[in-house]
Amino acid sequence: MQRIVLWRHGQTDWNIINRFQGHSDIPLNEVGVYQAQRAAQLLAGMKPTAIISSDLSRARDTAQSLADLVHLPVSIDIDLRETNGGMWEGKTGKENRAVDFANFVRWIDGDDNPAGTIGERRTEVADRAVGAINRALAAGDEDQLLIVATHGGTARCVLGKLLQLPQSHWGVLGGLSNAAWSVLALGPRGWHLVEHNAGSIPEPIFGEESGAEPNLR
Repeated sequence: MQRIVLWRHGQTDWNIINRFQGHSDIPLNEVGVYQAQRAAQLLAGMKPTAIISSDLSRARDTAQSLADLVHLPVSIDIDLRETNGGMWEGKTGKENRAVDFANFVRWIDGDDNPAGTIGERRTEVADRAVGAINRALAAGDEDQLLIVATHGGTARCVLGKLLQLPQSHWGVLGGLSNAAWSVLALGPRGWHLVEHNAGSIPEPIFGEESGAEPNLR
């Protein structure tokens, strides 16, 4: 079975004040380090076969907390970075609304306009990040669990693309909390969502064939 765990990095100081991080290399704060270490202990129980990560330190250090436990290398791929926020990077949501209201609100509402005028579109983020994941999967065995340490915006774009949702509907997927993850598994009809914004190892779905709803967490 092919499985992917999309794992958001731990907390940063910019997360707390709602400052657009994008490609800015902002480190984990003390809480973020704790979050990553706690999550790593749980993810180790899933017996990952490979770990890939964004090159930005907040994701890379999150990934390393798991690598230290399961003794796997972390493969760095720049294509797993967060969205390039263009002129919005380093500014808070309030500041971006003040200087670029219409464009910023369109983007927040899920449009595919370039972030910060000169940044990336969501579809561009999805294409590069899914490409990184596909390269990692192709390098492994048929039965693997790939940990992808990345960013909240990037993870949502990957989910939308792999679940084959129209881009206008990617926003129906809730965001990931810091150091939380989503699990995807490959079935006969493509990728399906096993868990979302989870902080625990997936549990069996009892009664599925008798009409139980899928256990999306």
